[in-house]
Amino acid sequence: MFIPVTMELLGGFWESIKVFVLTLVFSIPLGLVVCFGSMSKWQPFRRLSDTRLHALSKWMPLRLVTRTFVWIIRGTPLMLQLIIIFYGPGLMFDLPSMGRFTATIVAFAINYACYFSEIYRGGIESIPQGQYEAGQVLGMTKSQIFFKVVLLQVFKRILAPMSNEIITLVKDTSLARIIGIYEIIWAGEQFIKKGLIWPLFYTGAFYLIFSGALTILFGKLEKKLSYFRG
Repeated sequence: MFIPVTMELLGGFWESIKVFVLTLVFSIPLGLVVCFGSMSKWQPFRRLSDTRLHALSKWMPLRLVTRTFVWIIRGTPLMLQLIIIFYGPGLMFDLPSMGRFTATIVAFAINYACYFSEIYRGGIESIPQGQYEAGQVLGMTKSQIFFKVVLLQVFKRILAPMSNEIITLVKDTSLARIIGIYEIIWAGEQFIKKGLIWPLFYTGAFYLIFSGALTILFGKLEKKLSYFRG
């Protein structure tokens, strides 16, 4: 019985791995875009000369909209976001619902992009202003300063919080079952109908092994970047 159960759970775990990988593929770069939006200093009214509109000259709509969006996503459950993204278009706008797997990836990518964006922002803002100024003195452009001076230091500083979020993602993939995605927890629950409970506990071993492998990987990355002590 052990081998059939293992094969069934491996099938469910493969679906969980696909959700995990595709979420990272889309959320990591999207998080950087959201980060830049939340740090934007774009001021559409800064050139207005009318004194009555002077207050608007300091209004940064892109930053406000982005940070409000991040606040909403981080402040509501991922499970709720999954349900809204899958059922919302059909119920609210009479549009055809996207596929279950597609809705899962969209919801996970948006959710984790918002969390990653705050980690990115914290890392970028933690770099001393003097390093930017030193780069300017050396005649470097803003992009050169960012990629050659700042980026590696930011990567070192955000590695620990990013690793925590990524390991959390491993466990959050189980939420996909709420909209009917077959994953490892679902696979384990099927054996309850057959009078077996141990396969459900067995699913924990898959999560522990995968999370343990990621922990070792991130630990090695931190050691390789240990020369950035600042």
